[in-house]
Amino acid sequence: MNKKSCSFHNEEELRDEQRGERKGERETEREGGEDLEASTPICALTRQAQGFEPVTSAFPGRRFIHCATTGQADSVSAAYSPPSDKDSSALLAFRGIPISELKSHSTLQALTTEANGWAPGGSQTSSDQSGQLISFSEALQHFQTVDLSSFKKRIQPTIRRTGLAALRHCLFGPPKLHQGLREERDLVLTIAQCGLDSQDPVHGRVLQTIYKKLTGSRFDCALHGDHWEDLGFQGANPATDLRGAGFLALLHLLYLVMDSKTLLMAQEILRLSRHHIQQFPFCLMSVNITRIVIQALREECLSRECNRQQKVIPVVNSFYAATFLHLAHIWKMQQKTISDSGFVLKDLEVLAKKSPRQLLKTLEIYLARVSKGQSSLLGAQKHYGAQAPHCKELTFTGVCDLPPCSSEGTWLN
Repeated sequence: MNKKSCSFHNEEELRDEQRGERKGERETEREGGEDLEASTPICALTRQAQGFEPVTSAFPGRRFIHCATTGQADSVSAAYSPPSDKDSSALLAFRGIPISELKSHSTLQALTTEANGWAPGGSQTSSDQSGQLISFSEALQHFQTVDLSSFKKRIQPTIRRTGLAALRHCLFGPPKLHQGLREERDLVLTIAQCGLDSQDPVHGRVLQTIYKKLTGSRFDCALHGDHWEDLGFQGANPATDLRGAGFLALLHLLYLVMDSKTLLMAQEILRLSRHHIQQFPFCLMSVNITRIVIQALREECLSRECNRQQKVIPVVNSFYAATFLHLAHIWKMQQKTISDSGFVLKDLEVLAKKSPRQLLKTLEIYLARVSKGQSSLLGAQKHYGAQAPHCKELTFTGVCDLPPCSSEGTWLN
């Protein structure tokens, strides 16, 4: 009886001991899992700081992360979702690392990215850039880097002349553009073939910059809306008014507003365009000036000046500004109105092609006077009176609306 009792107690103690060992093993496994979760961010941070590839996540999914301190590969199960108290204990590991080091290795940004579900360089970055002003050189660089081969096929770099017109041009016409400058000229003409793409962030930034600079607004505006009519487009969508000039017309406006001296000129012409009697659509008039510039470039009227300066784009930009300035001067001094627009543009094109150097010299004088704070060539604007009627209600005749005046292809299609 005593032997059986002792045997019974021995067996019970053995089973209890075995159960205790199994319970201890389970607790050890749980503690090991917590240590693994707590150590994973530390290993990831050490790996980040020592130049290993960026950490995408310390917890979600199954990751194998090499820890620089242990030399072991740590694994996190995809099915495991750590409770919030474990997340808090894991985040304590960050306290020993300087914030400057975290920033320099983009660790905080990586963790924030995982938490919020957006990737840097994606829509968030594009959204941030959309509100930034863009310089002329940055916008030009965009066109220099994108594929424009389909647009380049459409250009006609020079006017085709036949018969007596070709002979007269050969004997008495301007010199040909130097061979090394023709690629730059072709780029200008190719941009003139590109339309406005509202889905392109760079195109949108160009429009936003023009609007902000001309109006003084600090806020973005919609790419379509009545506010564009206030600046002198004929409709709510600026893209519909770029016929014959393409995106080059917007680049010219961008050039005009991004230089401090020409910006004053642009604002002065804009004020003239809102005169209660002499008003005209500012942006639409600018598009017509760009058309004149394109035609002058194709007829090689700017070749002499381009050859002299050994560049094309700066000459084209200055010629655009000079031609716009001359139009504004004539418009103001001769009391022109919207009904005179077609005739004014026709005479302006003839003068621009005949005497480009004269226009450029006038621009130089104007900018020199502006830099000294002297009065402009347009003179003081007076008597604005009541709000001018909307340009949409007026009839504007542009270069494209005038009949051809020669057989040499002077006018744009």
